Amino acid sequence: MKITVDEEKCCGAGQCVLIAPEVFDQRDEDGIVILLDAAPPAERHEEVRESAAVCPAAAIHLGEDT
Repeated sequence: MKITVDEEKCCGAGQCVLIAPEVFDQRDEDGIVILLDAAPPAERHEEVRESAAVCPAAAIHLGEDT
């Protein structure tokens, strides 16, 4: 799995951080997403998929690891 985030679309809701704190964080000054792990291990994939699904701004994009 390869993750990308669109910081321009991020609204700072923080749902991704609550669901997958090992993969996502937020900037202190504005709450915009910070991607901590663009290629997380398999045991994190389910929570990353959930994070992408609940993101109100659809700022998390999932792809195949190449």
